[in-house]
Amino acid sequence: MSEWWTYRLEDFLLFSPRVYWRTIELHNAALWPLHVFTLIAGIIILLLVARRPRSSVRWLGLLLAIAWIFVGWSFLWTRYATINWAAAYVAPAFVVEGVLFLVAGSLLNGLTFGRRGFVGWTGYFLLGFALAGQPSLAPLQGRGWASSEVFGIAPDPTAIATLGLLLLARGRLVPLLLPIPVLWCLLSGITLRTMGEPQAWAHFSALALAAAACIWTIARQRGSPP
Repeated sequence: MSEWWTYRLEDFLLFSPRVYWRTIELHNAALWPLHVFTLIAGIIILLLVARRPRSSVRWLGLLLAIAWIFVGWSFLWTRYATINWAAAYVAPAFVVEGVLFLVAGSLLNGLTFGRRGFVGWTGYFLLGFALAGQPSLAPLQGRGWASSEVFGIAPDPTAIATLGLLLLARGRLVPLLLPIPVLWCLLSGITLRTMGEPQAWAHFSALALAAAACIWTIARQRGSPP
């Protein structure tokens, strides 16, 4: 028997890149044209944050809750778990995130929006990338639009969009909403990196930007901006 230290991450991968992207394609084919409505919902979220940040918290919470719960059920539980048994244990976390957004949207001062400066622009960048950049990665890498990942349909753009949104937010519930999208971006990034997919760096870059924005915020709150 080989010693445990001789194993690589690739040895623990339960599926090939071809199977993974084929799963995305089948998921997209089954749900089309729902993608149009989820993209519209993403654009609505962006506009609400930009134009009516204080009066739209309930709508934002509701839209994010629906997205997280739907993705957790339709992709992780129903489809991804067929090739990766661990997805069945992650799906409930997506439901928890959705419930947290419902609570955050209904509680007074649970979330407020309107952050500007470096942190605000970082949030808008991540939100915009999740809506427009992430779906474009598939054709840019030669896989075609059929395997594109769309906000509200696939977990990766949903998590990255949520990171961007939370960077734009203030409130006592923000720390409760951050861990699940952060952990998913990390887990998905590691999975893609193990498959040899350059798309993994989008996840790692999103996490790095979010971390830099959080550090900037903490530094400013202490009165010593970098």
